[in-house]
Amino acid sequence: MPTLERQDDVFILDIGDGENRFHPDWVAAVHQALDQVEQADGPRALVTAATGKFFSNGLDLDWLMANADRTKEYVGSVQSIFARVLTLPVTTVAALQGHTFAAGAMLSLAHDFRVMRADRGFWCLPEVDIQIPFTIGMSALIQARLAPQSAHEAMTTGRRYGGQEALAAGIVEHAVDEQSVRRTAVEIAQAHATKAGPTLATIKTRMYAPVLEALARNDASLT
Repeated sequence: MPTLERQDDVFILDIGDGENRFHPDWVAAVHQALDQVEQADGPRALVTAATGKFFSNGLDLDWLMANADRTKEYVGSVQSIFARVLTLPVTTVAALQGHTFAAGAMLSLAHDFRVMRADRGFWCLPEVDIQIPFTIGMSALIQARLAPQSAHEAMTTGRRYGGQEALAAGIVEHAVDEQSVRRTAVEIAQAHATKAGPTLATIKTRMYAPVLEALARNDASLT
């Protein structure tokens, strides 16, 4: 389950050491962590990281298949995480030490910056291959955070981007060695910690107003 610690002005949210799929309990734990970050005072920033082979493998499809009658509720909870990270009143950095797939990749895009391991691990939107279309809100998020050509390729081909490829496509801002992923993310976050506050939240909210509207709409169309 996700854990939250603080290193000087930087909160580090470790989302787990497994596949870190979006199980409802996991989603609730992330929201609780974000509550602490949002309610804290003074300079602060957030790094979202993980431990092990995966950053996140996305939706918990096993849970979803076993609870098909709760699809709309589930998708809404996932999209609420995207919206919240997108407009958090602190600078946010995703430290991608491992595979970052599907909703995990979308979560990374909701952050202000991304640091990825250069030599191993993939960033991928595999929905076209697993026959699960993006919701309107997910599509809006991806297209708002990536250049049109990169968004089109990522969404329609399911390409797996290594660190250097992701850097060239503008998906991540930094591709570094394994030992430097989290450290670099913390350094970026620390450099922007003084920007935390309601003004930053307002800027993000107005900048991404159409995305937030689409995420809140929750069409829940996964077929």
